[in-house]
Amino acid sequence: MPEELTPTPETAVVEAGPVSRWLSENGFENTALERDHLGVEIVQVDREVLLPIAAALFAYGFNYLQCQGGYDLGPGQDLVSFYHLTKVSDDASQPQEVRVKVFLPRHDPKVPSVFWIWKGADWQERETFDMYGIQFEGHPNLKRILMPEDWVGWPLRKDYISPDFYELQDAY
Repeated sequence: MPEELTPTPETAVVEAGPVSRWLSENGFENTALERDHLGVEIVQVDREVLLPIAAALFAYGFNYLQCQGGYDLGPGQDLVSFYHLTKVSDDASQPQEVRVKVFLPRHDPKVPSVFWIWKGADWQERETFDMYGIQFEGHPNLKRILMPEDWVGWPLRKDYISPDFYELQDAY
């Protein structure tokens, strides 16, 4: 009796959603990823094409950056910058959503800033920079927002080692 092959996450074929198909039809290279637990479509793009794709999605109606954030896949692995976009309109009973992910090499975590498309990215990109060290090129004021200016390292990276001591000077 032949052994049945069951797809694994690495081999499973993900059907492209409407946004991924629209991007592909308009010449924007992307990869459809598995939808999240709420059914939100997720697309992966390269950092070199993030800005043109972000501008195209804005023109396509994704006028609200609900959330920008980052996460670490683990020591020695990629960092991820993600963008949760929503189409907001007066007549939408269920707004369309999409999440765009950019996987960045740990040794060179640079991605263009989307601040010039969605102004709400300002503090969100700063927080992601502060916690993960992802550099948002073209951001007008990329500096720490949560940690002290002289803090060393990126506290939410999985390979981060907490300092034994940090002296807070001129705190009062």
